[in-house]
Amino acid sequence: MIDETRKKTFLGFDFSTQRLKAIVIDDKYEIQQEADVEFDVDLPEFRTAGGVLRGEHGEVTAPPLLWVKALDMVLDRLVVAGVDFSTVEALSGAAQQHGSVWWAKGAEAKLASLTPDGFLHTQLATVFVCDSPVWMDSSTTADCKALEEAVGGPEELAKITGSRAYERFTGPQIRKMYKSKPRVYGATEKISLISSFACSLFVGKIAPIDLSDGSGMNLLDIHTMKWCDKALEACGDETLKQKLGEPVPSASVVGSISPYFVQRYGFKPDCKVVAFTGDNCSALAGLRLRSGWVGLSLGTSDTLLLGLEEPGAPVAGHVLVGPTSAPYMALLCFANGSLTRQAERDRLCGPSWQAFDELLRSTVRGNMGYMGIYYNTAEILPRAPSLRVVQDSAGRPCNPAPQFEARALLEGQALSARAHSEDVGLALERSSRIVATGGASVNTSLLQIFADVFNTPVYVQDQHANAALLGAAMRAAEVWAQETNTQLSGSEVTVSPVAKPYPDAEKIYSPMLQRYRKMLEELPKLN
Repeated sequence: MIDETRKKTFLGFDFSTQRLKAIVIDDKYEIQQEADVEFDVDLPEFRTAGGVLRGEHGEVTAPPLLWVKALDMVLDRLVVAGVDFSTVEALSGAAQQHGSVWWAKGAEAKLASLTPDGFLHTQLATVFVCDSPVWMDSSTTADCKALEEAVGGPEELAKITGSRAYERFTGPQIRKMYKSKPRVYGATEKISLISSFACSLFVGKIAPIDLSDGSGMNLLDIHTMKWCDKALEACGDETLKQKLGEPVPSASVVGSISPYFVQRYGFKPDCKVVAFTGDNCSALAGLRLRSGWVGLSLGTSDTLLLGLEEPGAPVAGHVLVGPTSAPYMALLCFANGSLTRQAERDRLCGPSWQAFDELLRSTVRGNMGYMGIYYNTAEILPRAPSLRVVQDSAGRPCNPAPQFEARALLEGQALSARAHSEDVGLALERSSRIVATGGASVNTSLLQIFADVFNTPVYVQDQHANAALLGAAMRAAEVWAQETNTQLSGSEVTVSPVAKPYPDAEKIYSPMLQRYRKMLEELPKLN
Protein backbone atom coordinates (compact mmCIF):
# COMPACT_ATOMS: atom_id res chain seq x y z
CA MET A 1 0.00 0.00 0.00
CA ILE A 2 1.40 3.40 -1.02
CA ASP A 3 1.49 6.08 1.67
CA GLU A 4 -0.29 8.98 -0.08
CA THR A 5 1.05 11.59 2.36
CA ARG A 6 4.73 10.69 2.09
CA LYS A 7 6.85 12.92 -0.16
CA LYS A 8 7.47 11.21 -3.48
CA THR A 9 10.19 12.27 -5.91
CA PHE A 10 11.51 10.92 -9.21
CA LEU A 11 15.03 11.10 -10.57
CA GLY A 12 16.09 11.52 -14.20
CA PHE A 13 19.52 11.46 -15.87
CA ASP A 14 20.74 12.51 -19.31
CA PHE A 15 24.09 11.08 -20.44
CA SER A 16 24.60 13.46 -23.37
CA THR A 17 27.71 13.94 -25.49
CA GLN A 18 29.31 16.74 -23.47
CA ARG A 19 27.85 16.42 -19.98
CA LEU A 20 25.84 14.33 -17.53
CA LYS A 21 22.77 16.05 -16.15
CA ALA A 22 20.44 15.00 -13.35
CA ILE A 23 17.04 16.31 -12.27
CA VAL A 24 14.65 15.60 -9.38
CA ILE A 25 10.91 16.23 -9.79
CA ASP A 26 8.09 15.78 -7.29
CA ASP A 27 4.72 14.09 -7.83
CA LYS A 28 3.36 17.33 -9.35
CA TYR A 29 6.21 17.15 -11.90
CA GLU A 30 7.71 20.32 -10.43
CA ILE A 31 11.50 20.54 -10.53
CA GLN A 32 13.14 20.24 -7.10
CA GLN A 33 16.90 20.04 -7.76
CA GLU A 34 19.32 19.77 -10.67
CA ALA A 35 23.03 19.04 -11.06
CA ASP A 36 25.41 18.47 -13.94
CA VAL A 37 28.98 17.48 -14.75
CA GLU A 38 30.73 18.85 -17.84
CA PHE A 39 33.15 16.23 -19.08
CA ASP A 40 35.92 18.43 -20.57
CA VAL A 41 35.93 20.83 -17.60
CA ASP A 42 35.23 18.55 -14.62
CA LEU A 43 37.09 15.44 -15.84
CA PRO A 44 40.18 16.77 -17.68
CA GLU A 45 42.12 13.56 -17.00
CA PHE A 46 40.19 11.82 -19.81
CA ARG A 47 41.49 14.42 -22.32
CA THR A 48 38.22 14.73 -24.22
CA ALA A 49 37.26 17.65 -26.47
CA GLY A 50 33.53 18.15 -26.67
CA GLY A 51 33.15 14.96 -24.61
CA VAL A 52 34.84 12.73 -27.21
CA LEU A 53 38.19 11.50 -28.54
CA ARG A 54 38.82 11.75 -32.31
CA GLY A 55 40.86 9.36 -34.45
CA GLU A 56 42.51 9.99 -37.82
CA HIS A 57 39.95 8.28 -40.08
CA GLY A 58 36.58 9.48 -38.82
CA GLU A 59 36.65 7.45 -35.60
CA VAL A 60 35.02 9.20 -32.65
CA THR A 61 34.94 7.46 -29.26
CA ALA A 62 34.53 8.14 -25.55
CA PRO A 63 35.91 6.20 -22.56
CA PRO A 64 32.98 4.55 -20.72
CA LEU A 65 34.83 5.10 -17.43
CA LEU A 66 34.39 8.85 -18.06
CA TRP A 67 30.60 8.40 -17.77
CA VAL A 68 30.99 6.21 -14.66
CA LYS A 69 33.14 8.80 -12.88
CA ALA A 70 30.73 11.56 -13.95
CA LEU A 71 27.94 9.61 -12.24
CA ASP A 72 29.96 9.49 -9.01
CA MET A 73 30.35 13.26 -9.25
CA VAL A 74 26.78 14.17 -10.17
CA LEU A 75 25.36 12.08 -7.30
CA ASP A 76 27.66 13.90 -4.86
CA ARG A 77 26.50 17.23 -6.32
CA LEU A 78 22.87 16.20 -5.82
CA VAL A 79 23.71 15.48 -2.16
CA VAL A 80 25.19 18.98 -1.84
CA ALA A 81 22.04 20.39 -3.52
CA GLY A 82 19.97 18.86 -0.70
CA VAL A 83 18.44 15.82 -2.38
CA ASP A 84 16.95 13.27 0.01
CA PHE A 85 17.39 10.04 -1.94
CA SER A 86 15.10 8.15 0.47
CA THR A 87 12.12 9.94 -1.14
CA VAL A 88 12.98 8.74 -4.69
CA GLU A 89 10.35 6.21 -5.76
CA ALA A 90 11.79 5.54 -9.23
CA LEU A 91 14.50 6.72 -11.60
CA SER A 92 15.20 6.52 -15.31
CA GLY A 93 17.50 8.10 -17.83
CA ALA A 94 18.31 9.14 -21.36
CA ALA A 95 21.56 8.93 -23.29
CA GLN A 96 23.10 9.94 -26.60
CA GLN A 97 21.88 7.45 -29.20
CA HIS A 98 23.74 4.79 -31.24
CA GLY A 99 26.92 4.56 -29.10
CA SER A 100 27.94 1.13 -27.79
CA VAL A 101 29.60 -0.10 -24.59
CA TRP A 102 31.63 -3.32 -24.69
CA TRP A 103 31.62 -5.21 -21.36
CA ALA A 104 34.47 -7.57 -20.48
CA LYS A 105 33.83 -11.10 -19.26
CA GLY A 106 33.02 -11.02 -15.54
CA ALA A 107 31.55 -7.50 -15.71
CA GLU A 108 28.12 -8.57 -14.46
CA ALA A 109 29.63 -10.20 -11.38
CA LYS A 110 31.52 -6.96 -10.65
CA LEU A 111 28.29 -4.92 -10.95
CA ALA A 112 26.56 -7.25 -8.51
CA SER A 113 29.29 -7.06 -5.83
CA LEU A 114 30.03 -3.34 -5.51
CA THR A 115 31.06 -2.21 -2.03
CA PRO A 116 29.44 1.01 -0.74
CA ASP A 117 32.62 2.51 0.70
CA GLY A 118 34.26 2.89 -2.74
CA PHE A 119 33.55 4.97 -5.83
CA LEU A 120 31.96 3.32 -8.86
CA HIS A 121 34.80 4.32 -11.17
CA THR A 122 37.51 2.70 -9.02
CA GLN A 123 35.55 -0.56 -8.75
CA LEU A 124 34.60 -0.72 -12.45
CA ALA A 125 37.95 0.33 -13.93
CA THR A 126 38.56 -3.06 -15.58
CA VAL A 127 35.11 -4.04 -16.85
CA PHE A 128 35.29 -2.44 -20.32
CA VAL A 129 37.09 -4.02 -23.27
CA CYS A 130 37.56 -0.81 -25.28
CA ASP A 131 36.48 2.80 -25.68
CA SER A 132 32.92 3.34 -26.92
CA PRO A 133 32.21 4.35 -30.54
CA VAL A 134 29.69 7.23 -30.38
CA TRP A 135 27.15 8.84 -32.72
CA MET A 136 29.69 11.26 -34.25
CA ASP A 137 31.78 8.38 -35.69
CA SER A 138 31.84 8.31 -39.51
CA SER A 139 34.33 5.50 -40.11
CA THR A 140 31.93 2.70 -41.11
CA THR A 141 30.87 3.54 -44.68
CA ALA A 142 32.01 0.14 -46.01
CA ASP A 143 30.14 -1.62 -43.18
CA CYS A 144 26.95 0.31 -44.02
CA LYS A 145 27.13 -0.84 -47.64
CA ALA A 146 27.75 -4.45 -46.59
CA LEU A 147 24.79 -4.40 -44.20
CA GLU A 148 22.43 -2.93 -46.81
CA GLU A 149 23.53 -5.51 -49.40
CA ALA A 150 23.05 -8.37 -46.93
CA VAL A 151 19.37 -7.55 -46.32
CA GLY A 152 18.45 -6.60 -49.90
CA GLY A 153 19.32 -2.92 -50.25
CA PRO A 154 18.77 0.39 -48.37
CA GLU A 155 14.98 0.40 -48.98
CA GLU A 156 14.61 -3.10 -47.55
CA LEU A 157 16.75 -2.26 -44.51
CA ALA A 158 14.64 0.88 -43.92
CA LYS A 159 11.46 -1.17 -44.24
CA ILE A 160 12.66 -3.68 -41.61
CA THR A 161 14.62 -1.51 -39.16
CA GLY A 162 13.17 1.99 -39.75
CA SER A 163 16.36 3.46 -41.25
CA ARG A 164 18.77 2.83 -44.07
CA ALA A 165 22.32 2.12 -42.85
CA TYR A 166 24.05 5.12 -41.27
CA GLU A 167 27.70 5.29 -40.21
CA ARG A 168 26.80 6.31 -36.64
CA PHE A 169 24.31 3.46 -36.10
CA THR A 170 25.32 0.63 -33.78
CA GLY A 171 24.99 -2.25 -36.27
CA PRO A 172 27.67 -0.97 -38.68
CA GLN A 173 29.86 -0.07 -35.65
CA ILE A 174 29.57 -3.66 -34.35
CA ARG A 175 30.39 -5.03 -37.79
CA LYS A 176 33.52 -2.90 -37.97
CA MET A 177 34.64 -4.15 -34.55
CA TYR A 178 33.90 -7.77 -35.52
CA LYS A 179 35.88 -7.48 -38.77
CA SER A 180 38.78 -5.23 -37.73
CA LYS A 181 39.23 -6.11 -34.03
CA PRO A 182 38.14 -9.75 -33.65
CA ARG A 183 39.98 -10.14 -30.31
CA VAL A 184 37.98 -7.24 -28.81
CA TYR A 185 34.75 -8.75 -30.15
CA GLY A 186 35.68 -12.20 -28.78
CA ALA A 187 36.59 -10.81 -25.33
CA THR A 188 33.22 -9.06 -25.02
CA GLU A 189 30.59 -10.61 -22.76
CA LYS A 190 27.78 -8.14 -23.54
CA ILE A 191 27.22 -5.14 -25.79
CA SER A 192 25.07 -2.31 -24.40
CA LEU A 193 23.82 0.93 -25.82
CA ILE A 194 24.95 3.92 -23.75
CA SER A 195 21.41 4.12 -22.33
CA SER A 196 21.31 0.48 -21.20
CA PHE A 197 24.91 0.72 -19.93
CA ALA A 198 23.90 3.65 -17.69
CA CYS A 199 20.85 1.72 -16.50
CA SER A 200 23.11 -1.25 -15.66
CA LEU A 201 25.05 0.86 -13.16
CA PHE A 202 21.85 1.41 -11.16
CA VAL A 203 20.43 -2.13 -11.19
CA GLY A 204 23.69 -3.96 -10.46
CA LYS A 205 23.41 -6.18 -13.53
CA ILE A 206 23.64 -5.70 -17.28
CA ALA A 207 20.29 -4.11 -18.13
CA PRO A 208 18.40 -4.91 -21.32
CA ILE A 209 18.33 -2.59 -24.32
CA ASP A 210 14.93 -0.87 -24.62
CA LEU A 211 12.98 -1.16 -27.88
CA SER A 212 12.91 2.57 -28.62
CA ASP A 213 16.68 3.18 -28.41
CA GLY A 214 17.26 -0.32 -29.81
CA SER A 215 15.52 0.67 -33.02
CA GLY A 216 18.34 3.17 -33.71
CA MET A 217 20.84 0.36 -34.33
CA ASN A 218 19.91 -0.94 -37.85
CA LEU A 219 19.46 -4.33 -36.12
CA LEU A 220 15.90 -4.39 -34.72
CA ASP A 221 12.83 -5.38 -36.75
CA ILE A 222 10.46 -2.56 -35.73
CA HIS A 223 7.42 -4.66 -36.74
CA THR A 224 8.14 -7.87 -34.78
CA MET A 225 10.07 -6.01 -32.01
CA LYS A 226 12.78 -8.70 -32.28
CA TRP A 227 16.34 -8.64 -33.57
CA CYS A 228 16.52 -9.05 -37.36
CA ASP A 229 18.46 -12.28 -38.01
CA LYS A 230 19.74 -11.13 -41.43
CA ALA A 231 21.13 -7.92 -39.94
CA LEU A 232 22.74 -9.80 -37.02
CA GLU A 233 24.40 -12.24 -39.44
CA ALA A 234 25.78 -9.32 -41.48
CA CYS A 235 27.26 -7.59 -38.41
CA GLY A 236 28.66 -10.40 -36.24
CA ASP A 237 28.73 -14.13 -35.57
CA GLU A 238 26.31 -16.54 -33.90
CA THR A 239 27.11 -15.03 -30.45
CA LEU A 240 25.85 -11.53 -31.31
CA LYS A 241 22.24 -12.13 -30.30
CA GLN A 242 23.39 -13.38 -26.89
CA LYS A 243 25.80 -10.44 -26.50
CA LEU A 244 22.89 -8.01 -27.12
CA GLY A 245 20.28 -9.83 -24.98
CA GLU A 246 16.51 -9.58 -25.46
CA PRO A 247 15.16 -6.02 -25.87
CA VAL A 248 12.35 -4.84 -23.59
CA PRO A 249 9.58 -2.21 -23.91
CA SER A 250 10.75 1.27 -22.91
CA ALA A 251 8.11 1.46 -20.16
CA SER A 252 9.58 -1.57 -18.32
CA VAL A 253 10.77 -1.71 -14.73
CA VAL A 254 14.08 -3.56 -15.13
CA GLY A 255 14.61 -4.04 -11.40
CA SER A 256 15.03 -2.40 -8.01
CA ILE A 257 18.04 -0.21 -7.33
CA SER A 258 21.35 -1.91 -6.54
CA PRO A 259 22.21 -2.30 -2.80
CA TYR A 260 25.29 -0.13 -3.50
CA PHE A 261 23.11 2.98 -3.86
CA VAL A 262 20.92 2.04 -0.90
CA GLN A 263 23.92 1.79 1.42
CA ARG A 264 26.01 4.65 -0.01
CA TYR A 265 23.33 7.28 -0.75
CA GLY A 266 20.29 6.21 1.27
CA PHE A 267 17.96 5.18 -1.57
CA LYS A 268 15.01 3.01 -0.58
CA PRO A 269 15.61 -0.69 -1.33
CA ASP A 270 12.41 -0.80 -3.41
CA CYS A 271 13.26 2.26 -5.55
CA LYS A 272 12.39 1.16 -9.09
CA VAL A 273 14.71 1.53 -12.08
CA VAL A 274 12.83 2.10 -15.33
CA ALA A 275 14.57 1.17 -18.60
CA PHE A 276 16.76 4.00 -19.88
CA THR A 277 16.28 5.11 -23.50
CA GLY A 278 17.81 7.37 -26.17
CA ASP A 279 17.82 11.14 -25.78
CA ASN A 280 15.53 11.77 -28.77
CA CYS A 281 13.13 9.07 -27.55
CA SER A 282 13.14 10.66 -24.10
CA ALA A 283 12.55 14.11 -25.60
CA LEU A 284 9.41 12.78 -27.29
CA ALA A 285 8.26 11.58 -23.85
CA GLY A 286 9.19 14.95 -22.30
CA LEU A 287 7.15 16.84 -24.91
CA ARG A 288 4.16 14.54 -24.31
CA LEU A 289 3.75 13.87 -28.03
CA ARG A 290 0.78 11.75 -29.06
CA SER A 291 -0.02 10.22 -32.44
CA GLY A 292 -0.45 13.02 -34.99
CA TRP A 293 1.54 15.52 -32.90
CA VAL A 294 4.83 17.10 -33.99
CA GLY A 295 7.73 18.11 -31.76
CA LEU A 296 9.66 20.89 -33.48
CA SER A 297 13.12 21.68 -32.13
CA LEU A 298 14.44 24.84 -33.80
CA GLY A 299 18.19 24.96 -33.24
CA THR A 300 21.47 24.85 -35.14
CA SER A 301 19.79 22.04 -37.03
CA ASP A 302 16.00 21.69 -37.04
CA THR A 303 14.67 18.40 -35.68
CA LEU A 304 11.15 17.00 -35.91
CA LEU A 305 9.88 14.33 -33.52
CA LEU A 306 6.60 12.71 -34.56
CA GLY A 307 4.25 10.31 -32.79
CA LEU A 308 3.00 7.72 -35.32
CA GLU A 309 0.33 4.98 -35.34
CA GLU A 310 1.99 3.14 -38.24
CA PRO A 311 5.63 3.18 -39.37
CA GLY A 312 6.65 4.44 -42.80
CA ALA A 313 9.71 3.05 -44.60
CA PRO A 314 11.91 6.13 -45.00
CA VAL A 315 15.01 6.10 -47.20
CA ALA A 316 15.76 9.38 -45.39
CA GLY A 317 14.93 10.06 -41.74
CA HIS A 318 14.33 7.44 -39.07
CA VAL A 319 11.35 5.56 -37.67
CA LEU A 320 11.76 4.16 -34.15
CA VAL A 321 9.58 2.19 -31.77
CA GLY A 322 7.77 4.74 -29.60
CA PRO A 323 8.75 5.19 -25.93
CA THR A 324 5.23 6.36 -24.93
CA SER A 325 1.62 5.70 -25.92
CA ALA A 326 2.28 6.30 -29.65
CA PRO A 327 3.42 2.92 -31.06
CA TYR A 328 6.09 4.52 -33.26
CA MET A 329 8.03 7.76 -33.53
CA ALA A 330 9.87 9.40 -36.40
CA LEU A 331 13.03 11.45 -36.14
CA LEU A 332 13.78 13.92 -38.92
CA CYS A 333 16.87 16.12 -38.78
CA PHE A 334 17.52 19.01 -41.17
CA ALA A 335 21.09 20.38 -41.23
CA ASN A 336 20.00 23.82 -42.44
CA GLY A 337 18.27 25.33 -39.42
CA SER A 338 19.00 28.46 -37.40
CA LEU A 339 22.48 29.07 -38.83
CA THR A 340 21.05 29.13 -42.36
CA ARG A 341 18.20 31.43 -41.29
CA GLN A 342 20.74 33.76 -39.70
CA ALA A 343 23.10 33.75 -42.72
CA GLU A 344 20.26 34.50 -45.14
CA ARG A 345 18.95 37.25 -42.86
CA ASP A 346 22.40 38.87 -42.87
CA ARG A 347 22.54 38.69 -46.68
CA LEU A 348 19.05 40.11 -47.18
CA CYS A 349 18.86 42.86 -44.56
CA GLY A 350 21.85 42.80 -42.19
CA PRO A 351 22.09 41.43 -38.62
CA SER A 352 18.63 42.47 -37.43
CA TRP A 353 15.65 40.14 -36.88
CA GLN A 354 13.45 43.21 -36.62
CA ALA A 355 14.41 44.24 -40.16
CA PHE A 356 13.84 40.65 -41.33
CA ASP A 357 10.35 40.63 -39.75
CA GLU A 358 9.57 43.88 -41.57
CA LEU A 359 10.45 42.17 -44.86
CA LEU A 360 8.09 39.31 -43.97
CA ARG A 361 5.27 41.69 -43.09
CA SER A 362 5.46 43.24 -46.56
CA THR A 363 4.62 39.88 -48.20
CA VAL A 364 1.51 37.66 -48.27
CA ARG A 365 1.04 34.01 -47.36
CA GLY A 366 1.93 31.97 -50.42
CA ASN A 367 4.51 34.62 -51.40
CA MET A 368 3.02 35.40 -54.86
CA GLY A 369 4.25 31.96 -55.95
CA TYR A 370 7.93 32.55 -55.15
CA MET A 371 9.52 29.44 -53.61
CA GLY A 372 13.04 28.65 -52.50
CA ILE A 373 15.38 25.96 -51.21
CA TYR A 374 18.30 27.35 -49.19
CA TYR A 375 21.10 24.95 -48.18
CA ASN A 376 24.03 26.97 -46.82
CA THR A 377 25.59 23.69 -45.74
CA ALA A 378 25.22 20.20 -47.22
CA GLU A 379 21.77 18.90 -46.32
CA ILE A 380 21.10 15.44 -44.84
CA LEU A 381 17.35 15.39 -45.47
CA PRO A 382 17.40 15.04 -48.42
CA ARG A 383 21.10 14.34 -49.02
CA ALA A 384 22.10 17.32 -51.17
CA PRO A 385 25.08 19.68 -51.56
CA SER A 386 25.01 23.30 -50.43
CA LEU A 387 22.91 25.29 -52.94
CA ARG A 388 20.29 27.97 -53.39
CA VAL A 389 17.30 27.45 -55.72
CA VAL A 390 14.64 30.16 -56.10
CA GLN A 391 11.69 29.93 -58.54
CA ASP A 392 8.81 32.21 -59.52
CA SER A 393 5.16 31.13 -59.77
CA ALA A 394 5.78 29.55 -63.20
CA GLY A 395 8.68 27.45 -61.86
CA ARG A 396 11.37 29.55 -63.57
CA PRO A 397 14.69 30.40 -61.83
CA CYS A 398 14.67 34.00 -60.61
CA ASN A 399 16.25 36.59 -58.30
CA PRO A 400 13.30 38.18 -56.48
CA ALA A 401 13.37 41.19 -54.16
CA PRO A 402 14.63 40.60 -50.57
CA GLN A 403 11.13 40.49 -49.03
CA PHE A 404 10.12 37.57 -51.30
CA GLU A 405 13.35 35.72 -50.54
CA ALA A 406 12.78 36.16 -46.79
CA ARG A 407 9.38 34.45 -46.99
CA ALA A 408 10.61 31.86 -49.52
CA LEU A 409 13.34 30.81 -47.04
CA LEU A 410 10.95 30.20 -44.12
CA GLU A 411 8.08 28.76 -46.15
CA GLY A 412 10.57 26.43 -47.85
CA GLN A 413 11.84 25.12 -44.51
CA ALA A 414 8.29 24.53 -43.28
CA LEU A 415 7.24 22.82 -46.55
CA SER A 416 10.30 20.55 -46.35
CA ALA A 417 9.37 19.60 -42.78
CA ARG A 418 5.78 18.78 -43.79
CA ALA A 419 6.78 16.81 -46.91
CA HIS A 420 9.23 14.60 -45.02
CA SER A 421 6.81 14.19 -42.10
CA GLU A 422 4.15 12.83 -44.45
CA ASP A 423 6.72 10.51 -46.04
CA VAL A 424 7.33 8.75 -42.71
CA GLY A 425 3.62 8.33 -41.97
CA LEU A 426 2.41 11.53 -40.23
CA ALA A 427 -1.35 11.94 -40.65
CA LEU A 428 -2.56 15.39 -39.56
CA GLU A 429 -5.93 15.45 -37.80
CA ARG A 430 -8.13 18.01 -36.04
CA SER A 431 -6.47 17.09 -32.73
CA SER A 432 -2.90 17.49 -34.08
CA ARG A 433 -0.59 20.14 -32.72
CA ILE A 434 3.01 21.26 -33.07
CA VAL A 435 5.00 21.70 -29.84
CA ALA A 436 8.00 23.96 -30.48
CA THR A 437 11.23 24.09 -28.46
CA GLY A 438 14.74 25.40 -29.06
CA GLY A 439 16.23 28.86 -29.45
CA ALA A 440 14.18 29.90 -32.49
CA SER A 441 10.88 28.92 -30.83
CA VAL A 442 10.62 32.56 -29.64
CA ASN A 443 10.28 33.70 -33.29
CA THR A 444 6.50 34.08 -33.69
CA SER A 445 6.74 34.89 -37.43
CA LEU A 446 8.48 31.56 -38.06
CA LEU A 447 5.98 29.68 -35.87
CA GLN A 448 3.05 31.28 -37.74
CA ILE A 449 4.47 30.00 -41.03
CA PHE A 450 4.77 26.47 -39.58
CA ALA A 451 1.17 26.70 -38.31
CA ASP A 452 -0.07 27.70 -41.78
CA VAL A 453 2.00 25.18 -43.75
CA PHE A 454 0.99 22.28 -41.46
CA ASN A 455 -2.54 23.72 -41.03
CA THR A 456 -2.05 22.92 -37.35
CA PRO A 457 -1.81 25.13 -34.20
CA VAL A 458 1.63 25.68 -32.66
CA TYR A 459 2.29 25.58 -28.90
CA VAL A 460 5.40 26.17 -26.83
CA GLN A 461 6.25 24.20 -23.70
CA ASP A 462 6.12 26.15 -20.44
CA GLN A 463 8.46 23.88 -18.56
CA HIS A 464 12.10 22.76 -18.67
CA ALA A 465 14.12 23.51 -21.81
CA ASN A 466 15.81 20.07 -21.80
CA ALA A 467 12.97 17.79 -22.90
CA ALA A 468 15.17 14.66 -22.82
CA LEU A 469 16.20 15.20 -19.17
CA LEU A 470 12.69 16.09 -18.03
CA GLY A 471 11.33 13.18 -20.07
CA ALA A 472 13.59 10.76 -18.17
CA ALA A 473 12.19 11.81 -14.78
CA MET A 474 8.63 11.86 -16.14
CA ARG A 475 8.97 8.34 -17.56
CA ALA A 476 10.16 7.14 -14.15
CA ALA A 477 7.12 8.77 -12.53
CA GLU A 478 4.62 7.45 -15.04
CA VAL A 479 5.85 3.86 -15.06
CA TRP A 480 5.97 3.85 -11.24
CA ALA A 481 2.42 5.27 -11.08
CA GLN A 482 1.19 2.58 -13.45
CA GLU A 483 2.95 -0.20 -11.53
CA THR A 484 1.57 0.96 -8.18
CA ASN A 485 -1.86 2.10 -9.47
CA THR A 486 -1.19 5.60 -8.11
CA GLN A 487 -2.58 8.83 -9.57
CA LEU A 488 -0.01 11.62 -9.90
CA SER A 489 -1.27 15.18 -10.07
CA GLY A 490 1.26 16.59 -12.51
CA SER A 491 0.97 14.17 -15.40
CA GLU A 492 0.26 16.82 -18.07
CA VAL A 493 2.97 19.18 -19.29
CA THR A 494 1.63 22.70 -19.69
CA VAL A 495 1.87 24.30 -23.13
CA SER A 496 0.77 27.71 -24.38
CA PRO A 497 -0.68 28.41 -27.84
CA VAL A 498 1.41 30.84 -29.91
CA ALA A 499 0.15 30.50 -33.50
CA LYS A 500 -2.93 29.09 -35.19
CA PRO A 501 -3.41 28.58 -38.94
CA TYR A 502 -5.51 30.98 -41.00
CA PRO A 503 -8.75 29.45 -42.38
CA ASP A 504 -7.42 29.39 -45.96
CA ALA A 505 -4.01 27.91 -45.04
CA GLU A 506 -4.57 24.47 -46.59
CA LYS A 507 -5.93 26.01 -49.81
CA ILE A 508 -2.75 28.08 -50.18
CA TYR A 509 -0.10 25.59 -49.10
CA SER A 510 -1.39 22.25 -50.41
CA PRO A 511 -0.55 23.15 -54.07
CA MET A 512 2.76 24.65 -52.90
CA LEU A 513 3.60 21.36 -51.17
CA GLN A 514 3.24 19.51 -54.49
CA ARG A 515 5.45 22.08 -56.23
CA TYR A 516 8.01 21.83 -53.45
CA ARG A 517 8.18 18.03 -53.82
CA LYS A 518 8.99 18.48 -57.53
CA MET A 519 11.73 20.96 -56.65
CA LEU A 520 13.22 18.41 -54.22
CA GLU A 521 13.18 15.70 -56.90
CA GLU A 522 15.20 17.92 -59.25
CA LEU A 523 17.96 18.70 -56.74
CA PRO A 524 21.46 17.28 -57.35
CA LYS A 525 22.07 14.38 -54.98
CA LEU A 526 25.00 13.61 -52.70
CA ASN A 527 26.30 10.03 -52.70
